[in-house]
Amino acid sequence: MGILNTLLRAVTWWNGQTLNTQLYTRRHGEKVGEDTQGNIFYQTKGGDRRWVIFNGEVEASRVDPDWHGWLHHTFKEPPTERPLQKKDWVKPHQENLTGTALAYAPAGSIRRPIPEDRRDYEAWSPE
Repeated sequence: MGILNTLLRAVTWWNGQTLNTQLYTRRHGEKVGEDTQGNIFYQTKGGDRRWVIFNGEVEASRVDPDWHGWLHHTFKEPPTERPLQKKDWVKPHQENLTGTALAYAPAGSIRRPIPEDRRDYEAWSPE
């Protein structure tokens, strides 16, 4: 399995970091921090480039908002040094669930286990 995993890492990016990213990170990156999902954030020695190595599936919506701001140079200091002030009404970050079984389905949707009876909709039928 070692050779197969190495080949997959050389040609795919959705299973984690590629070999080139791993080599670049090892040579030029310094670890800045880690978020609640285990994603690890790096920057170059001068801080010009910033990137994330995902823990598991590569999905951009899995990055917390405070780390997202740091990645895009909105904030100079990483959240490990200067965390964002959070209001008590702010919900915890949740990744995009579109296309999963946990995606939002409104009342009356056929994706719900027991769709509600909709009185505001009448199916068209040819006369």
